[in-house]
Amino acid sequence: MKIGVPKEIKNHEYRVGMIPASVREVVSHGHQVFLESQAGAGIGFSDQDYIAAGASILPTAKEVFSTADMIVKVKEPQSSERALLKEGQILFTYLHLAPDFPQTEDLIQSKAVCIAYETVTDYMGRLPLLAPMSEVAGRMSIQAGAQTLEKSHGGSGLLLSGVPGVMPAKVLILGGGVVGSNAARMAVGLRADVTILDKNTDTLRRLDEEFQGTAKVAYSTQELLDQLISEADVVIGAVLIPGAAAPKLVQREHLKRMKPGSALVDVAIDQGGCFETSKPTTHAEPTYIVDDIVHYCVANMPGAVARTSTFALNNATLPYILKLANKGYRQALLDDPGFLKGLNVIHGHLTIKEVAEGFNLPFMDAKQALS
Repeated sequence: MKIGVPKEIKNHEYRVGMIPASVREVVSHGHQVFLESQAGAGIGFSDQDYIAAGASILPTAKEVFSTADMIVKVKEPQSSERALLKEGQILFTYLHLAPDFPQTEDLIQSKAVCIAYETVTDYMGRLPLLAPMSEVAGRMSIQAGAQTLEKSHGGSGLLLSGVPGVMPAKVLILGGGVVGSNAARMAVGLRADVTILDKNTDTLRRLDEEFQGTAKVAYSTQELLDQLISEADVVIGAVLIPGAAAPKLVQREHLKRMKPGSALVDVAIDQGGCFETSKPTTHAEPTYIVDDIVHYCVANMPGAVARTSTFALNNATLPYILKLANKGYRQALLDDPGFLKGLNVIHGHLTIKEVAEGFNLPFMDAKQALS
């Protein structure tokens, strides 16, 4: 199979779909890799590094798309990239279709085979290709929140950890999954006053056992959220409904109850965000202020630590890339029910129910679409 790796073009996105070590593995299985020139430069890999691993270098994204049977990316294809997709071509990347009708429409019209990292599951129902970036984003959310509290960024001027004689900042984390638990570890490590809310009692038990009182863990109710949000200095939005838009847990009215200069960090922004006042931002302009509350809603947070993120992502995606290349997409997906859940669009059919319902579009079962 011919595998194409274009350079990412989203704002301040330096990650790359495959590192040289991944290329070497794929080539050793008899496949070809075509990389856009300088695609790995942002994380310190030259074209020569890829050539040494067995890749061929092409000068433009257009040539990569026209040559490849499968495109491996990191972020969702931008409009110029969607225009290059071919019927039957495999696209393997993060898609996050739920809040993005233009992308959904373009992928349907392309008749490509679009498999989303974020909806692939493993045998335990976990999200193995989303988890690495969730770990990174969860940890980064505390860094972002701490910086956003600084006066120079519009914040209240608090040091997250406090100092002897001065109380630490209060961090409220909404959701105790991969993002939330990683955010809590960082916040606890910085000696912040941390509270985690979740509705899954098994998750709450796990978090209670892990943190042993260093973070408070509570069942999420509207009454408790109303109370805690007025006390919080930083609120981390870490909720996820796989494949669907994130629920709007924090409403505009909540902002009026918060302390001026407090920070909202919306890690769920890729899925539409879990704050009513959230809108996607970039690393170039990461924050904005609504009702004296600073919002940080960068849609590709892990892109800021591109080298770490790329290596973590490749560790997770490489086995799936090999499955697709070695077996072809039909057999690879049919052999693995969890992998099949990653199929979002195929031959003009939308195969993810939550997105179809959200946009009032026709839905087709993935197995039926494959046949």
